[in-house]
Amino acid sequence: MTSIQNIQPLNAEALFDILKKEFPDYINEKLDSTLTIEFAHVYDIINVSFPEVIAGTVLTVTVSEDQIVVTDNDTEPENMLEYNTELLESHLVDFLKMKAE
Repeated sequence: MTSIQNIQPLNAEALFDILKKEFPDYINEKLDSTLTIEFAHVYDIINVSFPEVIAGTVLTVTVSEDQIVVTDNDTEPENMLEYNTELLESHLVDFLKMKAE
């Protein structure tokens, strides 16, 4: 779990739109890849999935007035090793810091 100060402040709906429009290009440029990324938004929670490489929701972003929390949902050790979910989370956190702080 990583916590980021929400200085802007961004609400979940605004952040969801930013993620959908800008995050795929950002991470694909960083990884030199063409990953498909899916997002789902309900109230103050945004789920992020990478369906081509990992089944299910990999990362959850919870948005409040003063912070954004990123949680890694992939508890399967073999997925963490094979697909490096830490790298995906790291890029998401960097992107969120850039947008929120």
